[in-house]
Amino acid sequence: MLQLHVALPSGRSESLSILPSSKVGDLKLQAQECFQQGFLRLATADGQVLNDPLLALEELQLQDGDHLTGIASPPQLAATEEAFALWCVGGDRIITWGNRDAGGDSSAVQAQVRGVQQIWGSMKAFSALLADGSVVSWGHPEFGGDTSPVQDQLLEVTRLEAAERAFAAILADGSVVTWGRPDFGGSCSQVKDQLRNVQQICAARFAFAAILSDGSVVAWGVPAEGGDCSAVQDRLVDVQQIQAAHFAFAAILADRSVVTWGDGRLGGDSSKVQDQLCAVQQIKATATAFAAIRADGSVVTWGNREDGGDMSIVQDQLKNVQQLQATDFAFAAILADGSVVTWGDPRFGGDSSQVQAQLRNVQQIQATCWAFAGILSDGSVVTWGRAECPDGV
Repeated sequence: MLQLHVALPSGRSESLSILPSSKVGDLKLQAQECFQQGFLRLATADGQVLNDPLLALEELQLQDGDHLTGIASPPQLAATEEAFALWCVGGDRIITWGNRDAGGDSSAVQAQVRGVQQIWGSMKAFSALLADGSVVSWGHPEFGGDTSPVQDQLLEVTRLEAAERAFAAILADGSVVTWGRPDFGGSCSQVKDQLRNVQQICAARFAFAAILSDGSVVAWGVPAEGGDCSAVQDRLVDVQQIQAAHFAFAAILADRSVVTWGDGRLGGDSSKVQDQLCAVQQIKATATAFAAIRADGSVVTWGNREDGGDMSIVQDQLKNVQQLQATDFAFAAILADGSVVTWGDPRFGGDSSQVQAQLRNVQQIQATCWAFAGILSDGSVVTWGRAECPDGV
């Protein structure tokens, strides 16, 4: 028997006994069971990562008493509208379930999966970035589930973004590759020559916006819903970050002012509050409205009034705001004293009156499309909003 010592970065260590004829996969399973970890990456003392589960330990020339390092990776989840994907960073397997046509079946690409880094979901497809910089996609082809037209271009990918029916990949050289429904962002051919030295990409529902290294912006997709920024191009200078609603974008510039474009009724027109959009620190969005926190802790909103674009009924409460979170139809703000203020559609989180007495010392808020959950300082959780997904929405 071969005696090997495996240690975690935390300092915990265990000695394992295994037959020299065993494979790396056998060793990993034994280590995972011993440490009660769902996924472990093992590395030798000289830094060699044991990635191939079929590799025999004899080929590694491991000696009795050798020391290995185990790196635990917690499982992570991604979702489309009707399916889930579960993986561990660095793992060679993806577990999917749900609607097969919406990404719930990854069997066709499972053999290609090596060292998963991250997975993104469109409405009905997934794309996974692998350790070698390649990408595998599955799910509905019209929603980005088929990369075959651009597969030879997907090399040295560093980052992906997902719109509803398309994906965009940033390559190591700063160029961009897109796939999915061409008219909904899956084709960037009209701006391909401009997409150089791309630093970040932000996705709306049917459009993408890219920040270049010089602080300028390039957009593509459905023109009226954020895919055309030509009307404000001269103002998009020194852009630091971009936030997207479903049909519009909002960019924060270096001077902390804001520039918007897209459907004017649904967040693309901020002209009525433009003089208030100064010293902006953060922007959040519902499906059709934006809210910005300023340096003094006040909030400015614009867009669809019903979905959070009008905060007039809570204006006097919105002071010393520290964080914002949003469902598709409402906003929630955490104040400096740990209390919470909400506005927008009352059915989807805009009315927290029934739990207001419980919302004290709130540390963090997370949101689904329809509801909020707040974590309190004692570790308890308070929820409000729609309990179930409404039919037809």
